[in-house]
Amino acid sequence: MKDQLKNVLEVLALAERLKFELRHSWLSNGRQESVAEHTWRMSLMVVLLEPYLDNELDTARTLKMVIVHDLVEAEAGDIPAFEVTTAKAKELKQIKELKAIENLRIKLGNGIGQHVYELWHEFEEKKTYEAKVANALDKLEVQIQHNHADISTWLEVEQELAFLMGTHTSFDTCLTQFKELIEELAVQKMESAGIDTIAVKERVSAQYTIGT
Repeated sequence: MKDQLKNVLEVLALAERLKFELRHSWLSNGRQESVAEHTWRMSLMVVLLEPYLDNELDTARTLKMVIVHDLVEAEAGDIPAFEVTTAKAKELKQIKELKAIENLRIKLGNGIGQHVYELWHEFEEKKTYEAKVANALDKLEVQIQHNHADISTWLEVEQELAFLMGTHTSFDTCLTQFKELIEELAVQKMESAGIDTIAVKERVSAQYTIGT
């Protein structure tokens, strides 16, 4: 067991990088957010929203999925979704992440390593109810954080993303209503800064399919 625990310590050392791997999100105090901070609040969202979801949730599995979903970024790094716009960029990102999760599986062994491997793939495939919830919370937490940040930190594409959360939440009434509240706050923030949200919505409609 001691050898296995040494491997766990090595993975925890790797995971420590997520405390300083920065995302393109800013905190209300002007500091840039780390991957670990994003994951922490996603975990809290699971706990707080679970009673209101349409279906019974395997909370433990969902929390595990949330905790490991960005673990590959300790090796592969965090790349904002809006920077992955070409087929080649998506392929390179996928290759890096698949290599990182395979390395974790090997390092941790066939027991917990295989479990982490399967959880990560479940999140990516978005087929189970738990994976859909986790993915929705991933997107919702991002927008909540943008709403907390100074509007000067928002890129134009991030204005548009405020109206795209419905593509991830339409499967669940609770998450849809939660999305609407978050979107309302985003609209208020943009309009307070003089941003024409109708024009933003028109840009979104021209480029994307907006979920309900």
